[in-house]
Amino acid sequence: GFTVGIAIAAGIVFIVLGLTQTVKYFSEDPVEAATRQYLTKGLLFLLAGVFCVAKVDWITTTFQTLTVVYGVLVMGTGFGKVQFALDLLRRKNRKWYLALISAALSIACAAIILGNPFKTVVILWRFTGITLIVEAVVDIITLFVSIHERKKNRG
Repeated sequence: GFTVGIAIAAGIVFIVLGLTQTVKYFSEDPVEAATRQYLTKGLLFLLAGVFCVAKVDWITTTFQTLTVVYGVLVMGTGFGKVQFALDLLRRKNRKWYLALISAALSIACAAIILGNPFKTVVILWRFTGITLIVEAVVDIITLFVSIHERKKNRG
């Protein structure tokens, strides 16, 4: 049940992102919309969302493989966050360490996911859900601090 709920929730998020990107394509300046490839992104998100909702059974059966893919994506995101932290440090942003903490959490969670030390997939899926929530909270805090610092540096 938990896995099905997460898959459907992810599908809904993808569908909303797809609709948002598609609307941006038609409402933004044509050159900007083409450059940012809003329509392509929107259609891909829509496809992913419909797939998640329509193929929940497939997702639950192939969860272990998907978990490895998810772990690799989280690891890649963690590496991107390392660069972001170093970019903040190089620009002398005093809160650069928050992005580094976020990066360390992402990389640690990815290592745990990829190591698969759990006995059952259910526990691993719950851990994956908790990981998503923790990362999102830290990312939001980092974003707000970064925006605040940027505003303070301008004014």
